[in-house]
Amino acid sequence: MPPESPIDTPETDSPQDVHIVRSDGRHVIVVGTAHISQESVERVRETIEREQPDRVCIELDERRFEALSKPQRFDSLDLRQVIHDKQLATLMMNLLLSAYQRTLGLKLGVKPGSELMEAAKVAQANDIPVALVDRDVRITLRRAWQALTWWHKSMLLSSLLGGMFEKQDLDEDDLRELRKEDVLSSMMAELGKAFPGLKNVLIDERDTYLAERIRQTEGDKLVAVVGAGHVQGMLAALRSDERPDLSALEEMPESSGLWKWVGWGIPAVILGSILFIGYRQGAAAAGENLLFWVLANGIPAAIGAIISLGHPATIVSAFCAAPITSLTPVIGAGYVTAFVQTYFKPPLVKEFPTLWDDLARPSGWWRNRLLRIFLVFILTTLGSMIGTWVGGAQILSNLFP
Repeated sequence: MPPESPIDTPETDSPQDVHIVRSDGRHVIVVGTAHISQESVERVRETIEREQPDRVCIELDERRFEALSKPQRFDSLDLRQVIHDKQLATLMMNLLLSAYQRTLGLKLGVKPGSELMEAAKVAQANDIPVALVDRDVRITLRRAWQALTWWHKSMLLSSLLGGMFEKQDLDEDDLRELRKEDVLSSMMAELGKAFPGLKNVLIDERDTYLAERIRQTEGDKLVAVVGAGHVQGMLAALRSDERPDLSALEEMPESSGLWKWVGWGIPAVILGSILFIGYRQGAAAAGENLLFWVLANGIPAAIGAIISLGHPATIVSAFCAAPITSLTPVIGAGYVTAFVQTYFKPPLVKEFPTLWDDLARPSGWWRNRLLRIFLVFILTTLGSMIGTWVGGAQILSNLFP
């Protein structure tokens, strides 16, 4: 027998309604919230205390729960491991998204995620078990990042950075409307128009994942606290007979074979061209082209490190690493220089309390050591990419002088 249709019980005209759906013979009360709304905090508390469910499901994973419950989590951040795992870009995107949400939260006088932590707090006070039902944020961000093309990645980071530095003058009417929205989901919906792959991973996949994890949670009556942007997708999934394979949604998709060929093909073309020049024009000509390749890659990468105010060792490593890393898809110059910068100028614990404020100010990216590592990563990567195209074009033009 298919599950019964949900019975919606809206309490206000705002999107943060309470919905009741019968799924697999159980009652699931879905509370849609805005992540920076005091009204949502109160609604979550009232719903849990009124319903007294067997379990409270929260749109968090272990890492995000720890992040919200322990604001000083960056004190123990192992940045070298992040760089080793090639997750620096993912960490940066996560910080930019969080900072955007926090900026709006400050304008509204509400700490982002307050309603999720309120759900955990009220559940604990009433001896109700809590289930964290969201997908690991690292998997979500990795899948989102991999779903984007290089061009879309650049556009996304530019949009997020531009949004961080843009001064927004919000009047009382604007603030009133923001209090009624799940701002982060709304932003993701807007980004989804430009980046369909991003919306699919951050919204659509998680709707399915959240609904299935709720279905797997024990209890006859459950209260699920999620962002308003997930409610409709979750309700559709809960009333559906289909049972998704969660393991498939937790996998990291491999790079396509085409990109692997491209990744190794470019170095092969460059090296092959230099050898061909040596064969046709002599060793001196090959040496000149090889020197041009080194300078074309090393100088822009080193300039990127200088602009970032990188450590002298970082500047030297940028010049030395870029010509080599440009000939292999295994690692980029940005990761090499970020690691060197982290080794010689590690982030200071005292800087973490001001991280969010520094994120919102261009000057803060040079003052804060963690953000300066991001700058080193971005600008040396950009310099290396410019050098690859300039050097490659020059070498290819010298094949048949």
